[in-house]
Amino acid sequence: MSQATVSRVLSGSPKVHPGTRARVLAALDSTGYVPNQAARAMRTSRTGAIGVVVGRITNPFYPELLTALSRELHAAKQRMVLWDSEGPGAQAALDAIRQRVVDGLVFTTATRDLPPLRQALAANAPVVLVNRSVPTLACDQVGSDNVAGGQLVARYFAASGHRRCAMICGPRGISTTDERERGYRAELRATGQGLRSELVARGDYSHPEGHKGMRRLLDRDDPPTAVFCANDLLAFGAIDAARSLGVRVPGDVWVCGYDDIPMASWEAYELTTIRQPIDETAEDAVRRLLARIADPTLPTVTHRFPPRLIVRSSTAGAPLAPELISPA
Repeated sequence: MSQATVSRVLSGSPKVHPGTRARVLAALDSTGYVPNQAARAMRTSRTGAIGVVVGRITNPFYPELLTALSRELHAAKQRMVLWDSEGPGAQAALDAIRQRVVDGLVFTTATRDLPPLRQALAANAPVVLVNRSVPTLACDQVGSDNVAGGQLVARYFAASGHRRCAMICGPRGISTTDERERGYRAELRATGQGLRSELVARGDYSHPEGHKGMRRLLDRDDPPTAVFCANDLLAFGAIDAARSLGVRVPGDVWVCGYDDIPMASWEAYELTTIRQPIDETAEDAVRRLLARIADPTLPTVTHRFPPRLIVRSSTAGAPLAPELISPA
C-alpha cells in the first residue's frame, strides 16, 4: 500500500476505491494512528476547527444551544473551540481566527458594540451570528423571529381578556431584548391598550432580576394580570416572587417566558413560553458557516425561524385558535 494511497484516503479524495479506503482505515485504526492536525492545516489551509463565543453559560439556554452546535459540528467532522465572551474570550477568538487556529467563528451573544466582532468582519473572517443579531453588520445571522414572538404573546394575552399587561425586559441594546419588546409593544397597541411605562421592569437575564421586577409590578394598587418575561429565567423569578407574596399563578396573574428551556416544563413552573427551534438553528448556522468558509463570496443571509407558543399552566393552560396566534 503506497504512501500516496494513504495520503489520498486521509485527504478524503474521491479517487480511492471504496475497498481500498476501507483497508487503509482499518490498518490505521489498528495502529492507533491519529492525523497530525497541524500538518493537515498547512497542507489544506483548513484547521477543521470552529470557534464558538458564548456568554452567560449559567443560563440553561446556552448549554442547550452549545450541545446542538457541537452535535452539528461533529457531524460535519469539525472540532469546536469554546470561548466565554464575559471575559477576554471574544478577543481570544479574534486572535485565533487571525492566527488561523480556527477556520470560522460563531457568536451567540453578539452586540453592536463588540469590537472583536467588527474587527473579525473587517478582516473578512467567516462569521455567523446565532441567537442574537446585529442588523448593521454584513454577516450571516440565524435565530428566532423575536419580534413575531413578542407579538404572539401580546396577541395571546389580549385575546384571553387581559387589559393590564406588563413586561419584564432584559438589558437595552441587545437584540433579543429590543426585538421581543418591540413586537410585544406593537401588538398591544394594536389591541388598543399599549404598554404603560409603569408596567415595565428591566434587569439582567436572571432569576433574581425577574424576582425583583415582579415584586415591583405586583406592589401596585392596579397590578398587572399578565406578565411577559423576555426569557425563561426572568419568568421563573417572576413566578417565585408572586408565590412569595401570596399571589396565585395563574389565578391572579399569568406569566409567559421565552426560550422553552427544559426547566420550563418542570412541574414546579409549568411555564407557558415561546419555543426557539434550537436544533434547527444550530443546523442552519453550521451549514451557512461551512459554506462561507468554502466560498467567502457568498451573499450574506439573515434567517429567522418562526416562533411557537407553548401553552402550560402558568397561563391556566388556556389555548388559543392557531389562526389567532400565528405571527402576522
